[in-house]
Amino acid sequence: MKKPIAFFVHHQGRGHANRTMAIAEHLSSDRPVSVMTAAPEQFAGADPRIEVIALPNMIGDTVPTPRLFEEPTPSVMHCVPLGLSSMRHTMRTILDHLDDRDVGLFVVDVSSEIGMLGRIASVPTVQIRMHGDRSDIGHIGSYEAAVGLIAPFNERLEQADYPARLRAKTTYTGGLCTTRDPVPSRAEARLKLGLPDDQTVILVLTGGGGSGTPFAPLTMGARAVPDALWLVAGPVHREGHETDFANLRELGWVSNVTDHIAAADIVIASAGDNTVHEIARVGAKFVVMPEWRYFAEQHRKADALCALGAAVTAPAWPGDYAAWQALLGAAEALDPAALRALHDPDAARNAATWLESLADELWTGSDAAAPRLTVVAAE
Repeated sequence: MKKPIAFFVHHQGRGHANRTMAIAEHLSSDRPVSVMTAAPEQFAGADPRIEVIALPNMIGDTVPTPRLFEEPTPSVMHCVPLGLSSMRHTMRTILDHLDDRDVGLFVVDVSSEIGMLGRIASVPTVQIRMHGDRSDIGHIGSYEAAVGLIAPFNERLEQADYPARLRAKTTYTGGLCTTRDPVPSRAEARLKLGLPDDQTVILVLTGGGGSGTPFAPLTMGARAVPDALWLVAGPVHREGHETDFANLRELGWVSNVTDHIAAADIVIASAGDNTVHEIARVGAKFVVMPEWRYFAEQHRKADALCALGAAVTAPAWPGDYAAWQALLGAAEALDPAALRALHDPDAARNAATWLESLADELWTGSDAAAPRLTVVAAE
């Protein structure tokens, strides 16, 4: 029987869950697969062969005493409050599952602490990598403890300052997008959406991992380019003083995001992993406006995109007409082919193939009468 592969999936946004489902779909049908997550509802439509284990959602849990709260976080960790029974329950559930299923490979998307837990529990662990300034001892320790790393993006998007020894442990899958809708032509998309064929369309796209696109800057953009139709898909953040304009439309959540991207002349969006690759899959002119994330994740990805000529950006949302006009003018000059080249339709399959090969390689000979290594405890 093949060794099981288990995933830990962070519950911020939907990107981690969607990526895991895309990868798991390509694992062999006779490979046991499980997912541990604090958002099991995100796997409601997953392949039924995936075993889903619910973990406690610790968001909002309170430390029981002021004295426990005062204890500093060690530099080797990122989020480890003391005294939480929910955290003990989480760790116990993970360890019990790894043990009960005799898991052969533990894929962590994402958490440095959970990655280290896997290694401490003597389970081969793979970390999913993200962009960002992650040279702290917590990240480096978890990467060094892993048997391998997966970067769900094109190697050309790698950060120049990423350590060579960790780059050598990294498998680059190519740009991984979990959207599968067919990509229409610009004319087909506009006809389907009822949009005029002779008007510039600017799409502002927001994913589910943040609080929404700030709406006030968009009102300035709509005034700066009044002949364009501005469409805003996803949540927005209003401050209460914005003026609405006829050429600026809020669409809310849309199910056919691919059609909207294909219909647009320019797409403005954050630097979330799946968002970037959704836009790359279509091949659009891309204004990337990174959102705040821990360790400057989106800002570093935006830097890499701009360095390749795949996108343009601004240090902050433009607040005047001239700045908006200059930013959109720079976007118009982009060659969409640079961004399109970063998407790989086989990325999820590439990740699954590598994970299975690694799991088999690690455990080959485990049932044979091969020489065993003796473990000696260090003092």
